Amino acid sequence: MLDEIRQREHAEEVLRQVQKMEMIGQLTGGVAHDFNNLLMAVMANLELLREQVRDEKLVRLADGALQGARRGASLTQRLLAFARQQDLRIEAIHLSRLIRGMTDLLERSVGASIELELALPDELPLTLADANQTELALLNLVVNARDAMPDGGTISIAVEAVHATGYVDLADGDYIRVSVADTGYGMNAVTLSKAMEPFFTTKGFGKGTGLGLSMVHGLALQLNGALRLESVVGRGTRAELWLPVAPEAAEAPTPVEATCEERAVVARGVTILLVDDDALISDSTAYLLEDLGHEVIEADSGANALEVLRSGKKVDLLFTDYSMPKMTGMQLAQAARELRPDLPIVMATGYAELPAASTMDIVRLRKPYQQHQLVAEIAKALRIVR
Repeated sequence: MLDEIRQREHAEEVLRQVQKMEMIGQLTGGVAHDFNNLLMAVMANLELLREQVRDEKLVRLADGALQGARRGASLTQRLLAFARQQDLRIEAIHLSRLIRGMTDLLERSVGASIELELALPDELPLTLADANQTELALLNLVVNARDAMPDGGTISIAVEAVHATGYVDLADGDYIRVSVADTGYGMNAVTLSKAMEPFFTTKGFGKGTGLGLSMVHGLALQLNGALRLESVVGRGTRAELWLPVAPEAAEAPTPVEATCEERAVVARGVTILLVDDDALISDSTAYLLEDLGHEVIEADSGANALEVLRSGKKVDLLFTDYSMPKMTGMQLAQAARELRPDLPIVMATGYAELPAASTMDIVRLRKPYQQHQLVAEIAKALRIVR
């Protein structure tokens, strides 16, 4: 009877923690989206300003400001990772091989005073994940383990196939579990309960952003897995990254690059219908496109964009924001394709996942974007409809 009560209390506590992290994620994601929109305008204008100035001092000032804006964009990307709203390139990967491939990086990161122990079996099911983001997540876990052992110690990394049943935070099924354990000073219960919250850190000022574990947590959830932490003061911490096993038929997607011919078409300039309800972002994007030699027709709503298409004006490509009032970018794209079935579409968005209707051939461009990214994505959109 007492065991049942303890199990129920533990399940309730896990559920409360999951709900709390969900609320923090929603708030964080909203702030990051708004900040990304501001950064979009800042970076676009700085990039154009940088091309215009000739004075060496002004060039350095513009470069410094642009570098700061890029760091801001990197920060929002980590926040979006926690909120499960980052872009992921999902493919079937073998986690043991992935970790072996980054062994040199891990050894350099931990230093000579820490021993790295690896248990990486060859016989292992594949898992569906983003290889680059998974590497970054593992590096974050290892660096956290290193920082918990300033006088040296051991970090153990183990990979194994496991089955989950009856967990509050995991669907029943088969998983690959990556464990990163250290022999450091550990965390007390209060610290452990906050460890995955964004900006929470026990490191000194300037030594950590508090976004490492939160990023790993968000990545795990976005991949339908989980991040679990166990810690005992004076004995160390164990972090477990659970990722679902991939279906046997899963194959890695083959990336398709824009051809030189298509990039040449973009370089010659096309007529682009630009749709965004935010004048600050619309103006800065229009300047970037015009600087590339394109002709730009601006519309501040989906309704106005459809009027342009109905008028019979030449439009080679529709470039629209996703999040707009009254008519979203996806709704506009569907209506535009009814009018012009072969119209290439690029959708700018801060969201990792678009609605189910996004099965249409639409190129998505992540905010904040720069001019070279516009070139690549416009070329991709033109290729799709050919």
